[in-house]
Amino acid sequence: MKYKRILLKLSGESLMGDKQFGIDQTILDQYGKEIKQVVDLGIQVAIVVGGGNIFRGVQAESGGMERAQGDYMGMLATMINSMALQATLEKMGINTRLQSAIKMEQIAEPFIRRRAIRHLEKGRVVIFGAGTGNPYFTTDTAASLRAIEINADVILKGTRVDGIYTADPEKDKTATRYETISFGEAMSKNLKVMDMTAFALCQENQLPIIVFDMNKSGNLGQIVEGKTVGTLVS
Repeated sequence: MKYKRILLKLSGESLMGDKQFGIDQTILDQYGKEIKQVVDLGIQVAIVVGGGNIFRGVQAESGGMERAQGDYMGMLATMINSMALQATLEKMGINTRLQSAIKMEQIAEPFIRRRAIRHLEKGRVVIFGAGTGNPYFTTDTAASLRAIEINADVILKGTRVDGIYTADPEKDKTATRYETISFGEAMSKNLKVMDMTAFALCQENQLPIIVFDMNKSGNLGQIVEGKTVGTLVS
């Protein structure tokens, strides 16, 4: 296997499927099968899930709510998604641990770096909820931060498209896909893959990112085997 320890970043929106809001259990089951495949290969898996299918702090701010308050509400949304994913994985026989950046003793462990690493070493999937625990930071930044803290080999960003394009492929039919791209080029071209804080963290710590289509069966397994899937940012 090319990667021993991965951090998988899933967007909240991807969990909606064809719905306008909330969680589509069919999508969760599909993701669960993909994750189980790589866990069965002996890969250590950590996951960060966004909360955009339920609530976004930025949207709340545009409606007049204080940004910090909206962001905390968004963190709670990520916990709902994380719990749903945890339940799905455990239904499939995968041992998991949910760690939260905000104390919620009844439903999750607090985030403790050494404990998270120990869980991974024991073959448990660790889900990191509640972002970084701070407002003004996205779950992309949380994914980058946690990946660096646990010494992950790579961040795998699962999206609805099969990589990074010169423009939005859903809007511009002439857009072409990059197979590889540097952090500097992605930032200078303002390609909306991750926010700049997340990019800067990964660049500084030489942590590669692979952006790929999570909805295509087998993609996740092919990546950990070292096959070329999606776009590599390094």
